[in-house]
Amino acid sequence: MKGLKISALLLIVAFTFAFTTNTGGYKVGDVATDFSLKNIDNKMVSLKDFKDAKGFIVIFTCNHCPYAKAYEDRIIALDKKYSKAGYPVIAINPNNPEKQKDDSFELMQVRAKEKGFTFPYLFDAGQKIFPQYGATKTPHVYLLQKTKEGNVVKYIGAIDDNYEDESAVKEKYLENAVDALLGNKEIKVKETKAIGCSIKA
Repeated sequence: MKGLKISALLLIVAFTFAFTTNTGGYKVGDVATDFSLKNIDNKMVSLKDFKDAKGFIVIFTCNHCPYAKAYEDRIIALDKKYSKAGYPVIAINPNNPEKQKDDSFELMQVRAKEKGFTFPYLFDAGQKIFPQYGATKTPHVYLLQKTKEGNVVKYIGAIDDNYEDESAVKEKYLENAVDALLGNKEIKVKETKAIGCSIKA
């Protein structure tokens, strides 16, 4: 009986960690500070480099996580759709390669080439940026809108409501949020639960 109680408790803890909301870092309405991180082409990238951008789709993702892999094609499609409208994807790998060797910078370069990434794929060296944002999962999305005050966080959470099957998606949270910004409308759903692998710091 005691063993069953412990198993049940462990199951609850595992479920809690798999479905995590933003518990620290930025909240919707906060101004996100800029960063300078190394891209897979070995050049440093900052948000300020994108002079014509209206905002940014910042996605913390990685090489090894099954959730992240499931979303790769969708992330490429998002960048192709929205970068020309002023909202490019900026992907950031937050994982420590000493904890997860499959997420090394060299393997980031390999993965990006294999998948044909159309967006910057940056390495969070020293794991300094993801805690500022409050990211806990891969993937974890932060939609930023460029304003006079800075890059304001407008949406936090998941890309959509079905990581397993793109054809079964009912709610495209991120697309709906970007479309609202482009149409000068209020975002209806400003935060959702990020579902993915825990960040390996």
